[in-house]
Amino acid sequence: MLELAGIIILGILAQWVAWKFKIPAILPLILIGLLVGPIAAEFLSEDGTKWIEPVWNGKKGLFPGESLYYFVSLAISVILFEGGLTLKRAEIKTVGPVITKLITLGSAITFFGAGLMAHLIFGLSWELSFLFSGLIIVTGPTVITPILRNIPLKKDLSTVLKWEGILIDPIGALVAVLVFEFISVEDDSGFTKTALIEFGKIILFGTTFGFTFAHALAFSINKKLIPHYLLNVVSLSTVLLVFVESEIFAHESGLLAVVVMGMVLGNGKLENIKELLYFKESLSVLLISILFILLAANINIEDLMLLYTWQTAALFAVVVFVIRPLAVFLSTIGSPLKTNEKVFISWVGPRGIVAAGIASLFGSKLLKQGVEGAEYITPLVFMIVLGTVLLNATTARLFAKLVGVFLTKSGGILIVGATRISRILGQYLEANGRHVVLIDSNERNIQKAQELGLEAMSTNIYSDNLMDNIELSDVGYLLALTGNSDINKYAIEKYGKQFGENGSFRLISSQEKLEETSGLREYLLSQTYDFNTLTELARTYPEIHEIALLSRDHYHDLIAKTSNDDDCIPLFVKDLNGELHIIASYHLQANTIKKGYKLVYLGKPFEEGVEAV
Repeated sequence: MLELAGIIILGILAQWVAWKFKIPAILPLILIGLLVGPIAAEFLSEDGTKWIEPVWNGKKGLFPGESLYYFVSLAISVILFEGGLTLKRAEIKTVGPVITKLITLGSAITFFGAGLMAHLIFGLSWELSFLFSGLIIVTGPTVITPILRNIPLKKDLSTVLKWEGILIDPIGALVAVLVFEFISVEDDSGFTKTALIEFGKIILFGTTFGFTFAHALAFSINKKLIPHYLLNVVSLSTVLLVFVESEIFAHESGLLAVVVMGMVLGNGKLENIKELLYFKESLSVLLISILFILLAANINIEDLMLLYTWQTAALFAVVVFVIRPLAVFLSTIGSPLKTNEKVFISWVGPRGIVAAGIASLFGSKLLKQGVEGAEYITPLVFMIVLGTVLLNATTARLFAKLVGVFLTKSGGILIVGATRISRILGQYLEANGRHVVLIDSNERNIQKAQELGLEAMSTNIYSDNLMDNIELSDVGYLLALTGNSDINKYAIEKYGKQFGENGSFRLISSQEKLEETSGLREYLLSQTYDFNTLTELARTYPEIHEIALLSRDHYHDLIAKTSNDDDCIPLFVKDLNGELHIIASYHLQANTIKKGYKLVYLGKPFEEGVEAV
């Protein structure tokens, strides 16, 4: 009982430390696991026992026999399902081919390159060398996501890293199981037949089970066949059912099945998707906390001493500084990514829970089979996991600045509210090259925005989930445009510092409009128009126009004209570089306006040379 409670307490403590110091949680989790496991056994315990013993002699401990690995497998299935839920097709409009090459060509380069180096440097057999390389193909989302949350990057760059981290997990598991089958089969002809059969079964059953059960669960939720209070636990049990059933038909197909299931649900029209995401995220945090401590504690001091050689440093250096960059650069040939972005992707390749979990499973099985050199598999993979996490967690932010991908001025725009006026503004801003994200708790508004091709998220402004959303890492402007003045004020107060570093603006409320609160006007999107006025005008004239400015006086004349015209509302000034400036703040620097600038406005077109956008 003490050990079970201790794992949970230490795990959550490690998560808090990770949050406090803005590092991936895997780092303190592994360090705690090593402390209460092999380090405690060697240096802290009088009788040489570990403070937490996951497995002892295969029979005793918290998880006797192979029950530890059953628990690890089920926990990983939940973590990957939660990751699949966050993958949206709309995110990969421009970087889809890059992600595809990274998880195919990039995986192949890592597999053959790392396998060759493990054989040459450590002298492992070809079979064990390629088992090692198969296990380190994966770049875990549990590690990459916390890193990306703390670094403002272009959306495409963060999307590539996030998608690669989630999709490559089942691929790495598939490759590892095929190599494991090869080691277990005595002759090459038997392996060829077994590999083809296993590969086909994994793809067939993984995709079939994931796709079918995703639609069945979505149908049950949308048709109210599941009571609300059972929604989360039924979803959890369905994920476990899909994983186990798929594993029964094809070993190691379960990971693919749960990722497919999560992606189908995440991209479908599923009611209560937000609640499902919140529950799975909390559960994933708990499971990750438990898993890493258990797996690290399960390592013995003898395993760690095997790595106390120059060969370990050499293998790590080749994997991180040669093979990873080679895989990235060859996979991104002809892509829209710039060289500095490719360099950053090459640097950020931490391994995660799937590599650690499967390495522990296969390593112990091969040891029982008496395979020579099998004792290296688990510690070598843990060395790569811990080393890459430590390297990326401590240097990713600095490295992003060094290579020039760190966004010093975030140009993305977060619009609170996805109503008609927000959608019109969002379309205009997108057409002018700005990354725009609309958020709303009204599912109908979100659906309409998505039908227009806008990026929109259904979320509650009072929740904390926006703070950790890596898709918003490049946002520097915040526009609160809902019809509720309290929500608008709350959005500015809570999120203004994080998402409005370049400007936070909200609509004037009807009450403030009557009171003429001059002290607040520099913070308002419009000084005289509230939500009702904007909505009514957008209904009558749902278009945004531009008019070329001839001079500063011309600008002031147009502003004066619009102040007496209910059919026209000025929004932005577009400078010679195409940069947009919100009118409310630009009044303070209007003396910089030159010929060629443009006034951007909503409503009825002016009669003098107006070009509709």
